[in-house]
Amino acid sequence: MSRKGQSITLSVSERDKAQLEAIASEFGMMWGDRPNISKLVEAIARRQLLIAPNNNWSPDRIRALKRAMDGLVDLGETEQAEILANLLLERGELSLPLRTEIESRLENMRSPLRVEIDRYIHRQQPFQLSYQDAASRLWNFTIHHAKIQLHEKRQYLDCWCEETEGNQDIEALHHNWCLRLDRINDAAITPIATKWRPDLDQIEVEMHLSGGLAFAYKAKSEDIVNNWLPDRQRVRQVVRRVSNTFWFMREVMQYAPDCVVVSPEGVRDRIKQKLINLCRQYDLQIRE
Repeated sequence: MSRKGQSITLSVSERDKAQLEAIASEFGMMWGDRPNISKLVEAIARRQLLIAPNNNWSPDRIRALKRAMDGLVDLGETEQAEILANLLLERGELSLPLRTEIESRLENMRSPLRVEIDRYIHRQQPFQLSYQDAASRLWNFTIHHAKIQLHEKRQYLDCWCEETEGNQDIEALHHNWCLRLDRINDAAITPIATKWRPDLDQIEVEMHLSGGLAFAYKAKSEDIVNNWLPDRQRVRQVVRRVSNTFWFMREVMQYAPDCVVVSPEGVRDRIKQKLINLCRQYDLQIRE
């Protein structure tokens, strides 16, 4: 005579039920082709599956993994970034804002547009696309080099394009464009038969850092010089490769007056003009 199993009733939300079914499916606890929560509970009771704390990671570990995930996204390594994102989402330590941010990043990583662009970049395949700017104007670009970058918490496609009309950067960087990923028309991306460029156009910008910034400054991968000036006390010289002066200026302006751009003149003049305009808005006298 077969012995009937004892029945129990679980009172859980639909979301928790779905999570339990996902775990049962992951470990092969099935009834036919459907995940079976009862088999999962039985396996836990028999210690075939072990339960471990899921809220004992330190904040430093969480921050390090989050930064690693962001770095992989910036490099276009979306598959590895997804692994870290899913690992973090499994943890119980995540605050609701951080969990929401990671879920949003994961959704963006999995978007068909991002996957398609990553594929072109990985294959070093030039392509064309349509783009709608903030003023709802439609642009067409022929792209010979591209990388997905994070600028102020938004994803952008930094790219070298044949087209230069309308570019407001300095002349040496007129072929470089920075396109918001969510404004690219994903229905109009097509490959073209031409050569992939090794990188974006770049210029070298020299800065002098003083005060606390000179001591606190951490070198970036784009820096090619990072030294203390021998003839000026406590002044650090930094020379950096720059491909877009808009984002560069956004960064250095927040550190004024401890950060002074020395060269090239085209970039220095643009910063001076911004400062002059700011002084005029506050009715400050300017000595030309």
